[in-house]
Amino acid sequence: MNLRQLLFINNACFKAGRNIAPQGIMVHSTGANNPWLRRYVGPDDGLLGRNRYNNHWNQDRPDGRQVCVHAFIGKLADGSIATYQTLPWNHRGWHCGRGVNGTGNDTHISFEICEDGLDDAVYFRKVYSEAVELCVYLCRQYGLSEQEIISHSEGHRLGIASNHADVMHWFPRHGENMDSFRAAVKAALSADATDAPIVAPIDALYRVRKSWDDVSSQIGAFRVLDNAKRLVDTNPGYAVYDNTGGMVYGGTGVTEYEIYSVVKGDSLWRIAASKLGNGARFPEIKELNALTSDIIVPGQKLKIPK
Repeated sequence: MNLRQLLFINNACFKAGRNIAPQGIMVHSTGANNPWLRRYVGPDDGLLGRNRYNNHWNQDRPDGRQVCVHAFIGKLADGSIATYQTLPWNHRGWHCGRGVNGTGNDTHISFEICEDGLDDAVYFRKVYSEAVELCVYLCRQYGLSEQEIISHSEGHRLGIASNHADVMHWFPRHGENMDSFRAAVKAALSADATDAPIVAPIDALYRVRKSWDDVSSQIGAFRVLDNAKRLVDTNPGYAVYDNTGGMVYGGTGVTEYEIYSVVKGDSLWRIAASKLGNGARFPEIKELNALTSDIIVPGQKLKIPK
């Protein structure tokens, strides 16, 4: 997965500043023949390319429409595939409208896959795989399973989303559906799991704060303890507290590491899976080594957190 971040701080959804406790993931596709991320994500960060119409979503929309998702998957300017996180994962998005039973905006992380003409099998396979890896990452982050992943059209059938067809107007053209997508996520989760994560009960969370009493300092809350620990490791001065206020983990950042020499066929995901026990932990390697891209080459020396 080529995960990058460009938060939509100028979108009214971001400015609304409402948080959720994610209970699932909703998969969308854009409904337009435009696979380029720059159409939706901006301004140009040097990788996206210039949007000459300046109609990306990182701004208040002139038509007043309330739309914003947590991430987009599509093409960078060089034609490679990337995922851009555009809202904090626990931020309430505006992505699925309202159904008869409420709205998935209150419960689901959302992402859009940029559509092309729907017939390019090569492009489809690339973004499909990227979407699977994103869901694996988010499931690990929030203690979710593949069963909590739905499409926009499934959200409508459940009564928590407006009446849209995505992604079932596209996936079946290439022999896939949401059941096969969930199966791919499940397989990746199983292949990536070496030890069962420590997960809090459904009504409890591991909270990351400077102190238990300093509620305003909280920067995350997780069901999976390892996810809370990782956030502490990259934020000196913070600690993990259980539901009773007891400190269960505290740290001042990653200070110990081993050196790993990249070999042919390696990727950051593969190295993280081998050395850290979870491929989704590859951002820790990137941060420790100050990497600005996911590209690595044989012979390169990398610091791996202990």
